[in-house]
Amino acid sequence: MKKHTSILTTFILLSFSTVFAQSLPKNQDLLKAMNLANDYFMLKWPDVAKPIVRPDRTRPSNIWTRGVYYEGLMALYKIDQQKRYIDYAVDWGEAHKWGLRNGIKTRNADDQCCGQTYIDLYLIDPKPERIHDIKASMDSLLNSPKVDDWSWVDAIQMAMPVFAQLGVIYEDNRYFEKMYEMYMYTKTKHGDKGLYNPAEGLWWRDKDFDPPYVTPAGKNCYWSRGNGWVVAALVRVLDILPKDAPHREEYEKTFLEMMNALVPLQRADGFWNASLTDATDFGGKELTGTSLFVYGMAWGINKGVLDKKKFYAPLAKAIHAIMNNCIHPNGFLGFVQGTGKEPKDGQPVTYDKVPDFEDFGLGCFLLAATEVYKMKR
Repeated sequence: MKKHTSILTTFILLSFSTVFAQSLPKNQDLLKAMNLANDYFMLKWPDVAKPIVRPDRTRPSNIWTRGVYYEGLMALYKIDQQKRYIDYAVDWGEAHKWGLRNGIKTRNADDQCCGQTYIDLYLIDPKPERIHDIKASMDSLLNSPKVDDWSWVDAIQMAMPVFAQLGVIYEDNRYFEKMYEMYMYTKTKHGDKGLYNPAEGLWWRDKDFDPPYVTPAGKNCYWSRGNGWVVAALVRVLDILPKDAPHREEYEKTFLEMMNALVPLQRADGFWNASLTDATDFGGKELTGTSLFVYGMAWGINKGVLDKKKFYAPLAKAIHAIMNNCIHPNGFLGFVQGTGKEPKDGQPVTYDKVPDFEDFGLGCFLLAATEVYKMKR
């Protein structure tokens, strides 16, 4: 009898865990977690103009790391319209006079990332100064024959959505065409034969990781967050572009290939390793790449682009992994890999370690959780 009871109890527990793994967190729990994490950051950084001081150098607060945070904050604001959130973003733009780190002549996508939020705020309140500098910077690229600026995949996320936003606002397909030319150069030209490997549906971070570079296990090295940046770029661009915009099919095709490639690489605990194909290459829990993949999967399901039957379970497993493992009681986010370009950077990645920059990790989490929040229960 005891043996039968034990077997029955095990069956019930396994059944419960299966159901739990394939359900989503409640929206009130998601929103509570987002508000907690965001409040932690806003309390830590009450002065939006305060420079970011690191041992190597001091940087202004309109760099890409903070730009990614504000992308997440704007996503949070759309589902929870607290005035203090929009004020925090507007104050940031005004503190920098709606400018870019290295001025309007910069071709560096990292400098242009802040423009995504500037434009979002312009759409809410169309004051010309909010869009002037970012438009001038992107126009300098638009009016140049050069197309090889995005030599690292992070750049795709930092700048592609800006081109898409401007193309829609000004009803000018030239922005869409330039975006496509620069994207395709990164995809098919940089490095040996481009940074995208269509055979595996994943991207090398830059030319340094093209074959013959391999991981310790002899596999291609695909950095989780690097691929996450591309996922986020494609999601944001597809969300912005009109349905009949040129080259939309290309972006959707690559998005689908990436999403299908990621499912079998998910860890048993719901995360993805920093090195996607090799758990021996600094394997472990990591929030940023996982969050960006959740963002992509949730958006794909919400828009009917991804098959819910295939992607719902991995998505649910991943968002539960983040919610259950990363969020401290005070809102600090653990398991965030700091800045860098490959799996070894910022290691070790742990629950308690404070990364060199906390802002972009929060931005990734907010993008993911807000998109899951929108899903039908």
